[in-house]
Amino acid sequence: MKVIYKITYPNDKIYIGKDLTNTFRYFGSPNSKLLESDFSDNEKKDFTIRREIIWQSVDATDSEVNRKEVELILKYQSNNPKVGYNRSPKFKEKGRGNYSFFFFAAFWMIVSHLFSLSTF
Repeated sequence: MKVIYKITYPNDKIYIGKDLTNTFRYFGSPNSKLLESDFSDNEKKDFTIRREIIWQSVDATDSEVNRKEVELILKYQSNNPKVGYNRSPKFKEKGRGNYSFFFFAAFWMIVSHLFSLSTF
């Protein structure tokens, strides 16, 4: 089973990640320095995080899971530093006329599709 999960930290910031093997104890790999900077030494002594499976598939390809992960990062805006800890795709504030995250998502889908067609 392949899954995409949402981790919620005590400060309500989130991290969206994927696990291609659905390992129960896996909690992603956000940037530890970013996480640590958001919590005091005292807060680090006792905390609870939540892991929710927000998407799952038995038969999706790795490329499909990768595309879905990007889609959900954008949906939940977990790449927005005010909301979450994902740093890719790079967050661009709305209203600035920058559509790079759409181009990144489209590029990622095209590249994933091309790799799935090629035979090495």
